[in-house]
Amino acid sequence: MKKTYKIEVDCAACADKMEEATKKTQGVKDATINFMALKLKVDFEDGADPAQVMDEVLKNCKKVERDCEIYF
Repeated sequence: MKKTYKIEVDCAACADKMEEATKKTQGVKDATINFMALKLKVDFEDGADPAQVMDEVLKNCKKVERDCEIYF
């Protein structure tokens, strides 16, 4: 299942790091961040609960940029 989320991130370098952190999150098959559009696209693994996975994604992204936000 693929979903798109609005994301707030301050710089392109941070967006790249957050994309890598998202990809390493359990339950995520693949992810991309479009810094210019401020969009996060997540492809979830089969059987994963998107709400639980996104909670972990947000925690991992906040390790990169403390004030980032993901709207889901």
